[in-house]
Amino acid sequence: PRPENPPVSEKLSQSEVESLLSAIDPAEAAAPKAAGHANVTIYDFKRPERVSKDQMRALQALHDGFSREFAAGLSGLMRSMIEVHLVSVDQLTYGEFVSSLEVPTCFNLLDAEGLDGNFILDLQPAIIFPVVDRLLGGGKNAKSHIPERPLTDIEQGLVNRIIELATKGLENAWGNVCPLKLTLAQTESNAQLVQIVPPNEVVVLLAFEIVMGEVRGIMNLCVPFNTIEPMAGKLSSDTWSAYSAKELTARQRLQLETGLGNASVRLEARLATTSLPAGEVAGLGVGDVILTENDVLRGLTVYVEGRPMFAAQPGLLKGHKAIEITRHIERIEDLIDAQAGPEAA
Repeated sequence: PRPENPPVSEKLSQSEVESLLSAIDPAEAAAPKAAGHANVTIYDFKRPERVSKDQMRALQALHDGFSREFAAGLSGLMRSMIEVHLVSVDQLTYGEFVSSLEVPTCFNLLDAEGLDGNFILDLQPAIIFPVVDRLLGGGKNAKSHIPERPLTDIEQGLVNRIIELATKGLENAWGNVCPLKLTLAQTESNAQLVQIVPPNEVVVLLAFEIVMGEVRGIMNLCVPFNTIEPMAGKLSSDTWSAYSAKELTARQRLQLETGLGNASVRLEARLATTSLPAGEVAGLGVGDVILTENDVLRGLTVYVEGRPMFAAQPGLLKGHKAIEITRHIERIEDLIDAQAGPEAA
């Protein structure tokens, strides 16, 4: 006879539950899978990833160019070889960013005209004090002690020159995305005193390593996501394809020349110019003769969009007033290019 099924209300004992759990493979228990579905991915609601990977790559490409320009400007200012490398691009909350900074530090709040918000440029004491020491004529001892104090007014004035270089580089780097104008609004030694966005707001943190001889330090650029959110659509891989220099194909060159050849330009033929008092101009009438300083044999000048391009002679053609082009007026730029040759181009 077929054994009866146990009643539904029957429960397993604790020992039976433990024996069943011990029989399960630990590897399978650690990675549970749902039938027909992919692996479960952990998502932290405290740190939502509002910036896509494509946008993060675009920000990295944008600031790679900034690091090279900033390194060149800083090397010229310091009269020494300075290297700047972009070491990481991460997104985190503003509270996490502020809590990770040293106290005291060099925390600079930048107003971003052209965007609805601010940028933050933070310079660690490990690099900012050696840079100031170098600007003041020191820098011989690379292992000098880093003071644990805020910058003085004189030191802050020198640091502002470095911040000015950084803001110019950022403006140039962001030029393809939007017209950006950065100005220094506030400097603090304690980042906790500056609360520009809520602590749980997502920010993009770009960390740059500054290397000056044996001295190394980190410069942090914090970009709140709500500042760049209106133009987040421009931060894509397609936007940065224009950065690579590409040779024009024969078809593209022909299309460009055809389009420019059909463009209308303003052509003016000026016989002569002179100056007259306002009273004489008011008394001019039909048949009056105006004397100029130009010789009649000199001819006239033909202007294209306000620039002198040709010399010409006036005349008639089939009963209509006309001009005859006699020669091309060479510009100073053309003479320089001709004398310098193709190697200087």
